Amino acid sequence: MGSADMSVVVIEDDHHISDLVAMYLRRDGFRVVQADDAERGLAAIGREAPCLVIVDLGLPGALDGLDVCRQLAAASPPVPVLILSARDDEVDRVLGLELGADDYVTKPFSARELVARVHAILRRTSPSSTGAGQPVVEFGDVAVDPGRREARVADEVVPLATREFDLLAFLVANQGLALSRQQLLDGVWGPDWFGDERTVDVHVRQLRKKLGTDLPLATVWGVGYRLG
Repeated sequence: MGSADMSVVVIEDDHHISDLVAMYLRRDGFRVVQADDAERGLAAIGREAPCLVIVDLGLPGALDGLDVCRQLAAASPPVPVLILSARDDEVDRVLGLELGADDYVTKPFSARELVARVHAILRRTSPSSTGAGQPVVEFGDVAVDPGRREARVADEVVPLATREFDLLAFLVANQGLALSRQQLLDGVWGPDWFGDERTVDVHVRQLRKKLGTDLPLATVWGVGYRLG
């Protein structure tokens, strides 16, 4: 169950959908703030410091949902994001994930499933599961701090989306092993993950890009990453 001090910002211009999502979240104890465009949504995020943001891609105005994702990806600490969209093309899914979204739900959708996905994201990002008290692990110029949920390259903090850091921490914790997509999904996304296993590829590619393409994955993380 959520709690009254845990707020979720829903950015959706279809009021029927926004109200439906808000109703189900409130039933689970969350405080919900609704916005019908990106500008109002970003302002609400600044005021509320929410535990999670649900955003539609096709928003009216100068900014769309992808712009919201871009701004949140640069925030520190990062805010978990769930994209809710009628766009079901692979390119939109991949772009949303590359911009740091933690999950992608297409319309029409089950409100109960949506709330289940919210809880799954929050379980992965809750203080009890973030690695507080664990030591900093270093590989060459890369340092991974589970307690602060920070990754640094040459002492410079590298902004990582929530799921990107979770994946990095899991790879570090399993250094020396060759891991399949399914093992990474089970360890990072959890058994309640509903999406495409190729999301692993997107996140690994993003991590390599952010940590430095000149750093081989096996050397940086001390793991062998095998697709299949």
